[in-house]
Amino acid sequence: MEIEKRKIELEKKDNEIMYSKSIKAGKRIYYLDVKKSRNDDLFLAITESKKRVTGQDDDIQVSYEKHKIFLYREDFDKFIEGLEDVIGFIKKEQGEAPQRPERVFENNTVQAEAPKPEEEVKPKSFFDRFKL
Repeated sequence: MEIEKRKIELEKKDNEIMYSKSIKAGKRIYYLDVKKSRNDDLFLAITESKKRVTGQDDDIQVSYEKHKIFLYREDFDKFIEGLEDVIGFIKKEQGEAPQRPERVFENNTVQAEAPKPEEEVKPKSFFDRFKL
């Protein structure tokens, strides 16, 4: 019985969010959560949440697809180095991304709007350079 209580307490502690930041981008929300491990080390949990709507009319169902990445302190430098490298490659190949207009809500939160279909510009594919 005591072991069960300790397990539950450890799970609660493991799931405790020390600091959190959310980034709303179109249909996706990215959550950056700082959590504490069982041995009191802090780590970063990155979650992508995407809203999925299925069905029609009265049969509409909304669900959220989530993907998680856990990034530990000893990997921060390598992760940042790799991220900067691939972002640099993308910017070199396709230039800077167009900025989404932002909306400010009554509670002073900011959300990037998704581009409207008529405003979307199809990005040039990496492979388009090799077509004759």
